[in-house]
Amino acid sequence: MAGLGLVFGVGLAYALKIFGIQVDPKVALILAKLPGSNCGACGKAGCAGFAEALKAGEALPAGCAVNTDEKRAEIAGILGIDFQAKVKTVAAVLCNGGKNAKDKFNYRGIKTCKAASLVFGGQKECAFGCLGFGDCVEVCPFGAMRMSELGVPEIDRIKCTSCGKCVKACPKKIISLLPAPRPYYVKCSSTDPGRVVTKVCKAGCIACARCEKACPHQAIKVRDNLARFDYELCKDAGKCAEACPTNVIFKRD
Repeated sequence: MAGLGLVFGVGLAYALKIFGIQVDPKVALILAKLPGSNCGACGKAGCAGFAEALKAGEALPAGCAVNTDEKRAEIAGILGIDFQAKVKTVAAVLCNGGKNAKDKFNYRGIKTCKAASLVFGGQKECAFGCLGFGDCVEVCPFGAMRMSELGVPEIDRIKCTSCGKCVKACPKKIISLLPAPRPYYVKCSSTDPGRVVTKVCKAGCIACARCEKACPHQAIKVRDNLARFDYELCKDAGKCAEACPTNVIFKRD
């Protein structure tokens, strides 16, 4: 048995020497600076594929949303390129519907948002509303999302890496990556007139413009029947949230 083990060991070592894959030292250095989550948010099959793309000049360190700025800077140093830190973002669900929004029919099909959206745009009377089946929760590789009692996803800001997989998974396109330092956001995506919104949802933006009038910095404006933030002007005063009659302007914890 010992002899057979020795023979097989020598054989494997010889095969590895002949057929083994040679790893580019620079790729190995880059790979050591990547998070190793292999989430695929960068568009590659995994961190190894992204490291190869970086070495080939086909990607930039910022392409890995999961990584830290410190590691991105180190990768830029390995590649010999300039690095500029970007503003950290976090995912936000721009809908406050769920149980607040009416259903137009009883959906009995496959319990996914993608499938439900194929049936007359989904079961919600609000054409912009969350369908509540949690496709985004299922694809999050970091456990940063869960369905709330209201029937819409909640995001754990600490766990969220801003990989964007939930954004791509939502057929209603109501999940966005917003600047993490900015606590306030409008939790609605409807551009319907206010009279329509009030008929289908108890917690939607009705385009009353009270937030716009209350903001001392002109950082929120109503455009296309929806309140929208200009985060370059926003000073987090919170007056907009206080003025909103439907409580659709949220402050993240």
